[in-house]
Amino acid sequence: MQHQDLPSDYFPMVIQFIVALGFIVTTMVATHLLGPKRKSKIKLESFECGIESQGNARIPFSIKYFLVAILFVLFDVEVIFMYPWAVNFRELGTTGILEMFVFMVLLLTGFYYIIKKGALKWE
Repeated sequence: MQHQDLPSDYFPMVIQFIVALGFIVTTMVATHLLGPKRKSKIKLESFECGIESQGNARIPFSIKYFLVAILFVLFDVEVIFMYPWAVNFRELGTTGILEMFVFMVLLLTGFYYIIKKGALKWE
């Protein structure tokens, strides 16, 4: 006999979600209401490791920094998907190997696209 999932089976998860959301909202409201509100020119100044600020902090810089960071995170997260496959390598059999080959082909296709677009070139 097969067990069917009933909506009541998910009730503990809903309660946990509501409690977590309530904790977040309560913490944010409490810190806003109870926190200090002493603002002065010195407190509102930028602080960077004790070094005096010079000029405007909003100067534009190359988007390449963001692009490289995002690509690193993207390909780093893709590698995380390989660990469960490596752990269950024998149990997955031929199907698992074929799925990993498809995954690797898609991953390397994306990497090839990024290289062809010149996203990693520094001029």
